[in-house]
Amino acid sequence: MSAAGLILSAGESRRMGTPKALLEYRGETFLDRLVRLLSARCSPVIVVLGAGAAEIRARARRPAVFALNPEYRSGQTGSLQCGLRAVPAGADGVLFTLVDHPAVSPETIEALLAGGAMERPFVRVPRYRGARGHPVWFARELIPEFLALPEGAAANDLVRAHAARTEFLDLEDPGIVADIDDLQAYRDLGEAAG
Repeated sequence: MSAAGLILSAGESRRMGTPKALLEYRGETFLDRLVRLLSARCSPVIVVLGAGAAEIRARARRPAVFALNPEYRSGQTGSLQCGLRAVPAGADGVLFTLVDHPAVSPETIEALLAGGAMERPFVRVPRYRGARGHPVWFARELIPEFLALPEGAAANDLVRAHAARTEFLDLEDPGIVADIDDLQAYRDLGEAAG
């Protein structure tokens, strides 16, 4: 099964005060780490940029397909749609994550792409101790539905609409739920990595 990787990095990082894509974790920026992890199994890896796009792209060290969302202020769904337009026709699915989830393990990526017991799911969601997180895999069949979402609609609503074909994978990876939204979460991440 082939999968494209998709990293959303278009937000303004207001609570952090600096682009989250360029924060350091274990000797790499968040963005470079995620590109490396996804590119081990996904081709291409697409990065959606918006706020701070020029600086982020200039400092990126790993190859990726960069897509610019000029309407990034309209919300995450618009950035997702921007990235999905760059997914090649041959991809069977998309492994999607946010740039502020850099601590996910390679084993989680492998598990999401390998799948579990459900036959032909539309969505695979990782869980850590019952909490859902990222990355999320979804089948190519859902791309037109994501692209058809109106402005302001939440991608989660579409996922919930396909609950019967959603597979949850319970994994021992705290990185699944390590959402680095502010300085305290970033400090906590550093302490956990230390």
